[in-house]
Amino acid sequence: MNITPEARTDRARRVGLALALVTAPWGFVVGNASYAIITLHGGSDLTSRDALALAGAHPLAYRLGGLAALLGSILMVPAVLGAMRLMHARLSRIGLIGGILMIGAYVCYFALVYQSFITTAMAQQGGSLGNYVAVLDAAAGDPLTVWVTALFIIGNIVGTFLLGFALLRAGVVARWAAYAVMSWSLLHVVGIIAGSEWFEVVGAFLQAAGLTAVGLRLLHRPMEVAASTPQSGEAAAA
Repeated sequence: MNITPEARTDRARRVGLALALVTAPWGFVVGNASYAIITLHGGSDLTSRDALALAGAHPLAYRLGGLAALLGSILMVPAVLGAMRLMHARLSRIGLIGGILMIGAYVCYFALVYQSFITTAMAQQGGSLGNYVAVLDAAAGDPLTVWVTALFIIGNIVGTFLLGFALLRAGVVARWAAYAVMSWSLLHVVGIIAGSEWFEVVGAFLQAAGLTAVGLRLLHRPMEVAASTPQSGEAAAA
């Protein structure tokens, strides 16, 4: 039996995807916790003016939280692919749609978070606050890029819930892990309605725990071994 190249590299690919699953979501735990702490006594980044004030008051924490979110966004792409790989033949259309939406969302989130470093630089530079606000508002309202925020919101909330639901239906991980992944979407919405970042911190922690469980399950899954099919001439010669 000839082992295909895919089977030879199966472990390396599984390890890489599993590592992404157990590390990526914790970046959002750090990012959300950082934001919750610096807004504990007020402040937000819902408007350009508020974001400049917050970045100016807490530049280091604002940047470190942003860095954690950037790293998490990059790693979430292979992490989602790892979750989809674990479901493999049991991957439903719901899981496929959820995975695609999540990947798109975190690509967009990387772009959105990167802008926070520009905001911090403006806040530390000093000068005309009104001009900075006008620039940030113009960039956020550009009709050619407004879809970035929309895709992030849809993919982050709907996509995550769909992927968690697909994991639950596939039965490839413990049920608590699938529910933990789905809880992020619900707690994120609750946090927005309640006006408290701490709901999102809890949601990010539960999502991270759930995806870590997915990563560990992927890591310990038996190696996929595929045999290449001999050509008819080779079979005849044998």
